[in-house]
Amino acid sequence: MSALSLCPVSLKAANAYVQQHHRHHKPVTGHKFSIGCTDGEKLVGVAIVGRPVSRYLDDGWTLEVNRLCTDGTKNACSMLYAAAWRAARAMGYHKIITYTLESEPGTSLKAAGWHCAGKAGGLRWTGERQPENDLYPAEMKLRWEMQC
Repeated sequence: MSALSLCPVSLKAANAYVQQHHRHHKPVTGHKFSIGCTDGEKLVGVAIVGRPVSRYLDDGWTLEVNRLCTDGTKNACSMLYAAAWRAARAMGYHKIITYTLESEPGTSLKAAGWHCAGKAGGLRWTGERQPENDLYPAEMKLRWEMQC
């Protein structure tokens, strides 16, 4: 196995990877940018970065890793989280966030230097936008962030 490296990836390719490999999320409709991770032979992970889903956090200076998905290759997640922050910062953004399920340990985020900001959201979508079926497991989320 070769060393891991980053590569550009289109939203179409990143979404196809998410469709094939993500445990509980579907592809996204848009993004600011996507990053791929390769082992030298094949794509082993992707990060899709876009505007924050929460309108309260969408201040023009914040991005969100909306999807991060790998095939389980060691260190691919932390490499993608770190790269997403470097790219966002290079583009002039001040902050980047993402969410994990409360049951997930956040090991890759910790390894990439991200900080847990605590619990966020609720168990399910509510209000007018509430989908007929849950889009993800009904579980509290943890918000993780990096900022200047």
